[in-house]
Amino acid sequence: MSLLLAMPLLLAAVKPKFRVLAFYSLKVEPDHIAFAQNAIGFYKAMATKDGFEFNATTNWDRLSDTELKGVDVVVWLNDFPQTTPQKAAFERFESNGGGWLGCHVAGYNDKFTKWPWYVDFLGGGVFYTNNWPPMPAKLIVDDRRNPITKGLPAAYAAPANEFYMWKPSPRVNPKVHVLVTLDPANYPLGKKDLLTEGDIPVVWTNTDYRMLYINMGHGDKIFDSDTQNRLFENAILWLGTTHSKSIVKAQ
Repeated sequence: MSLLLAMPLLLAAVKPKFRVLAFYSLKVEPDHIAFAQNAIGFYKAMATKDGFEFNATTNWDRLSDTELKGVDVVVWLNDFPQTTPQKAAFERFESNGGGWLGCHVAGYNDKFTKWPWYVDFLGGGVFYTNNWPPMPAKLIVDDRRNPITKGLPAAYAAPANEFYMWKPSPRVNPKVHVLVTLDPANYPLGKKDLLTEGDIPVVWTNTDYRMLYINMGHGDKIFDSDTQNRLFENAILWLGTTHSKSIVKAQ
């Protein structure tokens, strides 16, 4: 009898705090695959430590109403949906308050993307250019009082990455809250392709949704920085435990 009485407590003890489903692809750039594999290892270890559930799949057809039931956060590690049903399911998931973390190329969009909703979701900016090859860079933390950047210094040296520039800058959208920016002191950044000027946010949220975009995600060095790792940790915890569709800006 005592065991039966204890069962609800045991079940409650193992119930995950939230559930994450990460999507990635294997038929993409090798550096993007390397990042995805490192990120999966990073978040699996974190899930064990922090008590949430983390699963990863290469089957993008799981981006469906049925598969997303019970999922709190969707992560796109190195790609984005390609079919109309996948896109429609994601739009419904976000419109209903689901959490989303997009890394690096997951946010890529240009004139060929033909997904207006997604461009607006990201804040209205369209991919314009990038530095090449991937290089380390100094990043400025715009809002250190935000839960996503909690514990980060005012600036830090990020591991080598290919940083994207957007036109217009997401910062001009009043719905966008920029959290981290590429320090202009890095210019010119690159060797073959140069970033030489302009405002380049690298971490932001569209406050109409429970979403976060992180531009870092190219290559196998991204998780070499304990400081940047804290950003990735904070990101998933905020998305998994925040139930509001909007982020509270620090006053």
